Amino acid sequence: MTSGPLLQLKELTIRFGSTPVVQQLDLQLNAGETLALVGESGSGKSLTALACLGLLPDTAQVSGQIQLGDQCLSDYSERQWRGLRGQKIAMIFQEPMTSLNPLHRVGRQINETLILHQGLSQREAAERSRELLQEVQLDPQLAQAWPHQLSGGQRQRVMIAMALANNPQVLLADEPTTALDVTVQQTILDLLRRLQARYGMAMLLISHDLHLVRRYSDQVAVMHQGQLVETQATAALFAQPQADYTRHLLASEPSGQPTPLAAQAEEILSLDQLRVEYARPRTRLWQKAPPPLVAVAEQSWSLRAGETLGLVGESGSGKTSLALAILRLLPSAGGEVQLLGQTLTGLTQRALLPHRRQMQLVFQDPYGSLSPRMSVMEIIGEGLALHQPQLRHDEQEAQIIQVMQEVGLDPATRFRYPHEFSGGQRQRIALARALILKPRLLILDEPTSALDRSIQAQILDLLRQLQAKYQLAYLLISHDLRVVQALSHRILVMRHGEQIELAPTHQLITQPQADYTRQLLQAAGLWHANTNAG
Repeated sequence: MTSGPLLQLKELTIRFGSTPVVQQLDLQLNAGETLALVGESGSGKSLTALACLGLLPDTAQVSGQIQLGDQCLSDYSERQWRGLRGQKIAMIFQEPMTSLNPLHRVGRQINETLILHQGLSQREAAERSRELLQEVQLDPQLAQAWPHQLSGGQRQRVMIAMALANNPQVLLADEPTTALDVTVQQTILDLLRRLQARYGMAMLLISHDLHLVRRYSDQVAVMHQGQLVETQATAALFAQPQADYTRHLLASEPSGQPTPLAAQAEEILSLDQLRVEYARPRTRLWQKAPPPLVAVAEQSWSLRAGETLGLVGESGSGKTSLALAILRLLPSAGGEVQLLGQTLTGLTQRALLPHRRQMQLVFQDPYGSLSPRMSVMEIIGEGLALHQPQLRHDEQEAQIIQVMQEVGLDPATRFRYPHEFSGGQRQRIALARALILKPRLLILDEPTSALDRSIQAQILDLLRQLQAKYQLAYLLISHDLRVVQALSHRILVMRHGEQIELAPTHQLITQPQADYTRQLLQAAGLWHANTNAG
C-alpha cells in the first residue's frame, strides 16, 4: 500500500441558500486506503461525494478546496470535470435504477465509458464489458439486457462494473452494497479490496452497514448534521469511540422481537401454486423461441393478520417478482392469489381497484418510485384522493401530516419535492405513502436498505407499533437478516426462483436445514454466533 494523500478535502463547505449542509469538512484519503464515511441519513455524506465529482446542482454554493494529488479541482471547468469523471475518479451511486439509462442496454452503457476514456473500438469495448460483468458475478449475456429487466442487486453490480471500467485512482462508493444480499456483498467488497491492492486505488466508502465498515475500512470518519464528529482508525473507533454520537451509532443494531400473533388471527393472504415466468428473446430470427425463464416456481403458503413473513435470498432469486405477482402487477403470473378470502386471479384492472387499497408496496428504490414533479404532500396524498375522494382538502392534509409524523418526517417539508431529500428521507416518504391508506397487507421491498442503523431501529419500532395497532400483515423482503430476524415470525428462503426453506424465525436461524440457508446466516454472522452460543 502506497502512502501519501491522494484525495484531500480542506474546509469544504456546501450551502443551499443560507443553510450550510456541510460545514468546514477536512478529510484525507491515501492511495490504497478505504475511508468509511458514516452518519445518519441527511448528514451530508452523499453531498460530499458529489462535490468531489463536481456534480452538485447549480444552486449549491461550495467553498474550500478539493484536491486530487497535486491538482486542485475546486476551479475546474465542466470540460475538465468530464475528462476526470470515470477515469481518475469514479462513483457508484446509491440508486442504480435512476443512474442507468432506461433507453440503452446494459452493455452499451458500460461500453460508453471505455470508448470515451480508453479509445477502444466497439468490439474491444464489448469484450471488456463482458469481462467486467463476470468480475462482478453477472452473466455476460446480461450485456444485452435492459435495466428494467434486472433485479435491484443486478443493477447495482452493473453500476460497480461501470465504475471500475477504467481502473480509477479514487472510487467513491455511495452505499455500493445496499441492494445486494450478504453473500454477494462480501464477494463485491473482496473484489474491490483486490483491485485496491493491484492498482493502489483509494476508496471512500459511504455506508450505514457498520459490519461492513468494520471489516473493510482502514479509517472511519463520522458525520452528524454536516459536521465531522470524529475520525479514527477503524479498530480504534470501534473499540474506543470518542464522541457521544459515535457511541450512539455503534449501539444502534436491529433488535427486538415481532409482535406476538393472536390465537385466531384472520387469514389475510393465501397463495396456491403461484408461478412467474418470463419469455426469453430469440437470439436469431429463424430460431424457435427458447423455453421461458421461471422466475418464481410454485409457491403455496398463507399470511395471517399481525404476521410478518421475511423473504430472503440472493439478488435475482425471484423475491420482487413474487411480490409483484401477489399484487397482480405481472401478467405472466399463474396460480391463485386470495386476499381476505377474495380470489384476485383473473380480475380485470377495474375489478382489482377496490382491493388495491388493502395491499400496498414500499419499493426498493424510493427515488425511482416518487414523481419528481409532485410535492411530498401530493405524493403521500395521491392514494387518498383516489380511494377516499369524499375527504375535504383539510381532512386529507391532516392525515398526511399525521402519517409524516409517524414515519419521522417534518410535516413542514410536505411542500418540497423528492430531489430535496436524502435517500433515507425518500424511503420514509415512500413508507408514508403506503401507510396512509391503512392497508391490511403491506409488502416491504428492502424498506430499510437506504437507512442508517439508528433510523432503521426507529422504522422497525414504528412497523411493530402499526402492526399491533392495525393487525397488518407484512411480507418483508430484505437481504439484511438482522432486520428480518427482528421483525419476522417466519422466514422464507428463495434461490433461483425455488423455495429452499420455510420455517419459524428462531427455528430457521438456530437449526437451518439447507446448506444455502447456512451460507446466508454465516455471511450475516448469525449462524456462527448461534453455534458458539449453543
